Amino acid sequence: MDHMYAIPVGFWARLGGVLMDGLIFFIPFGFIGLLIFGEWNGNKAWSYSVDALSYLYMIFLPLLWGGRTLGKKAIGARIIRVSGQPLGIGTMLLRTVVSNILYAVTFGIVLMISAIMVGVRDDKRSVHDFIAGTQVVADADR
Repeated sequence: MDHMYAIPVGFWARLGGVLMDGLIFFIPFGFIGLLIFGEWNGNKAWSYSVDALSYLYMIFLPLLWGGRTLGKKAIGARIIRVSGQPLGIGTMLLRTVVSNILYAVTFGIVLMISAIMVGVRDDKRSVHDFIAGTQVVADADR
């Protein structure tokens, strides 16, 4: 698909995809933590392990699967680079890790601004899209 004619995906669809991706980790790993440790989120080591696996999923699955996570696939969307070049590890690290650090150090204020941007901008790009030079678009291969 030519990135110049890609259809941006809006707030509600993107939120649905993020929630699906979150449930992919929260439910199975929560139950495993419950079985192993007797509590839903286990201990700190368990929580860090789940966080690390979640980051690996959000960084590497789009690289291996044409810009898609399971949640994005379910909503018919994928991540592309605005330049038209393929996604790379640097792009996904910027999109995932750097943006999450920015969201954390601003106590979620930039995250709220990001959500508003997806809701009101014509291109539906968020702060992490601008950081990484990406956009979430409708998946023509769906």
